[in-house]
Amino acid sequence: MKLIQALIREERFPFVKKALEAIGVFGMTISQAEGRGEQKGVQLQYRGGILNVDLLPKMCIEIVVKDEIETRVVEQICRAARIGKPGDGRIFIIPVLESRRVRTGEVEA
Repeated sequence: MKLIQALIREERFPFVKKALEAIGVFGMTISQAEGRGEQKGVQLQYRGGILNVDLLPKMCIEIVVKDEIETRVVEQICRAARIGKPGDGRIFIIPVLESRRVRTGEVEA
């Protein structure tokens, strides 16, 4: 199993969610995050001055999937989240050794 952690633009989340549902992936954990990448934030003009916004709002999506569908899930996230500009996001793939269901104690490896 793999943990796929995707940091994407907030406005692209509905598209990513719909793309994942289309391939049968429904379980996910969502959290709001702030961050910056190589672009080091943005400069906005505000009331005649320049305002540096270096932490931009992002959505963090965490999904645990079986190894067989990992590539498909990553491709769907990339396709739905991409607009082709800096700040589109980043995807991390982390191995998961085992998963336990709290309610039943069922173990999945």
